[in-house]
Amino acid sequence: MRKSKSLFITALIFIAVFFNCKDSKKTMTNSNLDENIEQKVDSVLALMNLEEKIGQLVQYASGGDLTGPESSRGNKEKASKIKKGLVGSLLNVATVKEVREAQELAMQSRIKIPLIFGYDVIHGFKTMFPIPLGESASWDLEIMKQSAKIAAKEAAASGLNWTFAPMLDVARDARWGRVMEGGGEDPYLNAVIGVARIKGFQGEDLSNKNTIAACAKHFAGYGFAEAGREYSTVNIGENELHNTILPPFKAAAKAGVATFMNAFNDIDGIPATGHKILQRDILKEGWNWNGFIVSDWGSIGELVDHGFAKDKKEAAIIALNAGSDMDMESHSYGAHLASLLEENKVSLANLDDAVRRILRVKFQLGLFDNPFKYCDEEREKNEIYTKEHLAIARDVAKKSIVLLKNENNILPISKNVKSIAVIGPFADDKNQPLGNWRAKATYNSAVSLLEGVKEKVDKNTKIYYEKGVELTIPTVKPGDNQFMIPLKMNTEDRSGIAKAVAAAKKAEIVFLAIGEDAYQSGEGRSYTNIGFAGLQNELLEAVYEVNKNIVLVLSNGRPMDISHASEILPGILVTWHLGSESGIAIADVLFGDYNPSGKLPVSFPRNVGQVPLYYNQKNTGRPYSDIHVTYAGYDDSKKTALYPFGFGLSYTSFSYNNLKVDKETINADGKIILSVDVKNTGKVAGEEVVQLYIRDLVASIVRPIKELKGFEKIMLQAGETKTVSFTIDKEVLQFYTSNKKWEVEAGEFLLFVGGNSTTKLKRKITVE
Repeated sequence: MRKSKSLFITALIFIAVFFNCKDSKKTMTNSNLDENIEQKVDSVLALMNLEEKIGQLVQYASGGDLTGPESSRGNKEKASKIKKGLVGSLLNVATVKEVREAQELAMQSRIKIPLIFGYDVIHGFKTMFPIPLGESASWDLEIMKQSAKIAAKEAAASGLNWTFAPMLDVARDARWGRVMEGGGEDPYLNAVIGVARIKGFQGEDLSNKNTIAACAKHFAGYGFAEAGREYSTVNIGENELHNTILPPFKAAAKAGVATFMNAFNDIDGIPATGHKILQRDILKEGWNWNGFIVSDWGSIGELVDHGFAKDKKEAAIIALNAGSDMDMESHSYGAHLASLLEENKVSLANLDDAVRRILRVKFQLGLFDNPFKYCDEEREKNEIYTKEHLAIARDVAKKSIVLLKNENNILPISKNVKSIAVIGPFADDKNQPLGNWRAKATYNSAVSLLEGVKEKVDKNTKIYYEKGVELTIPTVKPGDNQFMIPLKMNTEDRSGIAKAVAAAKKAEIVFLAIGEDAYQSGEGRSYTNIGFAGLQNELLEAVYEVNKNIVLVLSNGRPMDISHASEILPGILVTWHLGSESGIAIADVLFGDYNPSGKLPVSFPRNVGQVPLYYNQKNTGRPYSDIHVTYAGYDDSKKTALYPFGFGLSYTSFSYNNLKVDKETINADGKIILSVDVKNTGKVAGEEVVQLYIRDLVASIVRPIKELKGFEKIMLQAGETKTVSFTIDKEVLQFYTSNKKWEVEAGEFLLFVGGNSTTKLKRKITVE
């Protein structure tokens, strides 16, 4: 039956191609397009009536069975529309059974255009990897590509073919909950991480059964939400937009990301969903990008809430004309586009362009050749949550850990240590390591810290465990909606602190597992307090009073205020929310089976009053105060970060020497080779992230004091030296100038190389 349906579709396309081939060539405006696919796209488009075209722009969420006797009225209505060809996509349908059921409905439609199925596969599908911010701390692009590849394989095995990731929002305000979902505060780092993850999701061939379409989001400016408030307004200038916010998205477009998602926020008064300059002028025309743009959930309808449209009908006009192709759950396009075409409020050309883009991605995925290619129940049984995937998740997790402090070499710990106290609300928590946006992860399935420690130590080692305090009331339950989970903090129940103190007294060393619950970060989780919530500070102080030998094992989804802990505790590990293999990965680092190599992708502030905080600030007219000898900033706090961008310690040490360039002067199209000798000066092998920064000393617009422009992660044996080289060329030196274009300006540049953003090792070059 499926074969005959497929042949019918092919026959229709062949007939249409025969009659429309000449016209289809008119659409070939981009040499990157596959002419064969373009002819098929235009041929299908020629077969479609107006209702069917509009239907391709409609995406609905579905919570389950579309055809069963217990289906909800809403699901029955969606099923009816699917059978009529009036739906282009479904989201939150995430099993082979449900996908097959929906796709069979689509195959009953007149032209039998397949549905595309989307889901938030953010840091894994069932096998959970570190949250994206944590994974970014590895600075290892290959493992990021690998984790995305596995996430895609598991999602595809469950029937899905589209993920709403990666998030490419540059984020500098730790109060914003969704900082956990991206690559941190730097445009360059976000760009290369985004490309790595896109390549992991999409592979070399999007039609491969193990790949899924990626989605670059949120376009654009979402990470600059005012005061870190979720969904808030964004106040930026043109230069900030082009030099800071857009580069990761431009890199994604260049890498061939299949889709984009627009943002909830406005930029200087224009909501992103209705922003023609962003969507149609810059992305589609300026960058010559040929995928399709999906709105964020309900964001077309939210143009009314912005006060930018009087009703959803006007919102549909604005969004389509601006270039927003698919309407996610606002019910604006389906309800109003037909009448708007009759009234000449929207053009058939813009409608056809949107449909063409959606059909193109469906052809690229191979859905027209086989609408059921993702519906293999054997794959769903055998290719998800495998031992191989978990082993890779452990590897990614341990490489994402950042060692911030290691006073008197408190780490690593001997496996023969006589006694350990594992204390804190996250010490034996098997759920929070899974993180927010956990897709289909099984509740309580992560390896806890306590489990990891028990697996590592000698059988004679005494382990004392106490929770100390509950962080939240009530605790999270299986199946909870992440947006509806009540996170009332416990500020009264201190009954467990005395037990924790007793355990600490008996132990040689304490692993103190505190920080943030997984649901304290993510969408809708903005906070004004980025310190330890609830009674965690009291627990810390009580334990420290009886045992100073403490390693803080920090669980977090954002940069936190850990200033007091940093002042008094000898050891600090940033362990983020590391995913399925969290506890054993942390134990790998604690006991020296893995030498930590992570580096911060975000600056850690001294207090919340410093945020937004980022390393690549501008110098300003008075970088030093006329009154104070310290950096101009606040009278009650240093201007610098507690722990800067790019920072991370190792169980060994590294030296940088012999920084040199092969020439000191070039023209705008020339290149310089910069090299540096990096030596492992310690006693054990270790990895170092060698980082390149530049500074344009005089420019047509004010430039940052430092900008990351390259890095290389290298392994060095004890005593070994390697020479690391970087090419300095137009790609490194150019920026969006006062001429409103990307170019290299003549003048002097400083080139910095080191192990974090505060490096002082530099050379000067001149561009003539």
